[in-house]
Amino acid sequence: MNTEIKTCQNCKKEFTIEPEDFSFYERIQVPPPTFCPECRLERRLAWFNTFNLFKRRCDLCKKNVISVYAPDAPYVVYCPECWWGDGWDQYAEGREYDPSRPFLEQFDDLMHKVPLLGLSVDIQTSKDSPYTSNAANLKNCYLLYQANYVEDSAYGFYVEHDKSVWDCTLCLNSEWLYDSMHAWRCNRGIGLRNYAVELLNCAFMKDASNCQDCRMCASVKNKKYCIKNKQYSKEEYQKEIAKYDLGSYEGYQRALHEAEAFWATQIPKAEFGDRNVDCWGAHIYDSKNVKDSFQVNDGENCRYVSMVSDGIADSYDITYWGENLSLSYDASVVGNQSSNIRFSQEVMKGEDLEYCKTLTSSSHCFGCAGMKKAEYCILNKKYPKEEYKKLAERIKKDMDANVYRDKKGREYRYGEFFPVELSPNAYNESDANCFVPLSREKAAERGYEWRNLPKSEFQTTIPAADLPDHIRDAKDGILNEVIGCSKCGRGFKLIPAELSFLRHMDLPLPRECPFCRVNEKFKLWLGNMARHPRTCSKCGIQFVSRYPEKEASIVYCNKCYQSIVL
Repeated sequence: MNTEIKTCQNCKKEFTIEPEDFSFYERIQVPPPTFCPECRLERRLAWFNTFNLFKRRCDLCKKNVISVYAPDAPYVVYCPECWWGDGWDQYAEGREYDPSRPFLEQFDDLMHKVPLLGLSVDIQTSKDSPYTSNAANLKNCYLLYQANYVEDSAYGFYVEHDKSVWDCTLCLNSEWLYDSMHAWRCNRGIGLRNYAVELLNCAFMKDASNCQDCRMCASVKNKKYCIKNKQYSKEEYQKEIAKYDLGSYEGYQRALHEAEAFWATQIPKAEFGDRNVDCWGAHIYDSKNVKDSFQVNDGENCRYVSMVSDGIADSYDITYWGENLSLSYDASVVGNQSSNIRFSQEVMKGEDLEYCKTLTSSSHCFGCAGMKKAEYCILNKKYPKEEYKKLAERIKKDMDANVYRDKKGREYRYGEFFPVELSPNAYNESDANCFVPLSREKAAERGYEWRNLPKSEFQTTIPAADLPDHIRDAKDGILNEVIGCSKCGRGFKLIPAELSFLRHMDLPLPRECPFCRVNEKFKLWLGNMARHPRTCSKCGIQFVSRYPEKEASIVYCNKCYQSIVL
């Protein structure tokens, strides 16, 4: 099949469908998309809320709980303990398919009646670490988002298999980290940035691997006792680092700014990714034939996938999770031994699911919501196997004939993910607004919902500027204070585990609230996803880089970069 150029029915821009794309669509028996890749990503992200947590009453046990759904959102919402329990009938709202109405309209009616999982966490995490989101296997954690197998940690996004990591983003298999991002297998690290790999007792390192006892270095590997890429003896090194008191807020900021100034003098790593074969994108690792994707670990034969790890194969347009996911298309928050998942959201341990939301350990379902261990169901009604197959095929054809049209006239036939206007989350509280920020007016122009988000309940008792400069001067009474964030003014409190961690690591009290700290690194991470055409300053080949010309005048391709890394 030949390459085709289509016009996105959402943004009206042209996009290309390649022959290999058509082969994939034919393999999983879906039509080609009518939205461009960027609009498909935005649409999936609009169906998920990672960062905005609300207090809401569970509609079953009636307890006040934490939820990703606002208290005025018109849905039935259960806390994790109730949703995962056996105290409700998942077939109670099951209904017959009505061929006279658009199918997605019927699904929306169902979604307003069945219990939604208020917080995407397992029961143990909900009890032990309730102020977390899209997380599992957590112990003693607080305000972590997109986290798995983490202990004694707080204030981070996308952290996995970690212990004692604070104010960290994109950190994996690490311990005792602070104010770090893009770190893998690091221990006792402070202020690590972009591609810190196997570092021990290091601070303010960028693009560094296999180093121990180093400070303020960039583009280095296999080093010990280095400061600003300069080699020292052990005694000289200890004498030099003694000049920096990181327990002081002023001293910490001075060291960080000094490191950033030095990093700017070094040729940066222009492409983030390693141990790949025939891959194109940003932050792709241990993968083969993964294209137009970002933040992927252990992927194979995929395109347009993002924020997935621990195994994903033969899939397109997947956002979040992975963990042995295969043959899936246009879905978000799906994984954990799942396959053949299409046009669905929040699915684990599933097989052959289409147009489903919040299903676990289920197979062969179409247009279902809020189900566990279900099989051969349509709109939460169970059918014999053969009857299910015939009705599912009929609905697919009906979706092409009886088209769902949103407020702006965009058409949703079979083969398109859920419309943004049907999302249980308003646009400004969804992840889409993080990637594609819109004003309230712009969102309204596109037909998206908007919600007035609640403000902080705390009245500040001390401004950040009045906090003690040094951690040794921070008394236990600081835990009773409500600190005014130096950036947004929101009131926040230190938690006991945080104060204990800062004392143990000899680090200063934070001046910004947890939300500003998480958001700062999230924005840095988004910046790393940028793709700019560049020419290697050494060999002259064309490639793409995270750095535009104005940010880094000299960049090398990966091969040339490896030749100059110290």
